[in-house]
Amino acid sequence: MNIFGYIAIVSMVLMTILILMQTRGAGLGAGLGGGGEVNTVRRGSDKSIHQITIILVIIFCVSLLLGILV
Repeated sequence: MNIFGYIAIVSMVLMTILILMQTRGAGLGAGLGGGGEVNTVRRGSDKSIHQITIILVIIFCVSLLLGILV
């Protein structure tokens, strides 16, 4: 396994943790459509976690592509 494989694994684990930290609604009912509120603006730490998650997704995809090509 080369360096790109390790980068992909680390970014995958961090990405999973950050995705699980992002909460939408108050539970399973809200996740299945039971929540009546709609949040369209991310603020504070929620915005930061969302942006870091996007960066990790990009790093994950690029490391997988480079790992395949190299």
